[in-house]
Amino acid sequence: MVNTELSWFKSSYSGTEGGACVEVALRPRAVHIRDSKLNPIGDGPELTVPASAWAEFVAYVGA
Repeated sequence: MVNTELSWFKSSYSGTEGGACVEVALRPRAVHIRDSKLNPIGDGPELTVPASAWAEFVAYVGA
């Protein structure tokens, strides 16, 4: 059986006092993004993008 549960990681730019909490979960072909500040129990909406699009985004904002 394949484990389909996502492992979420909080952004290093999110504050420790419960500020803007962006979390990501990585898969080989996709990246899942959610705002855990608005949905702290993780049942809210999430955005899923292809891993290649995420890599381009990270390269762009990191430039």
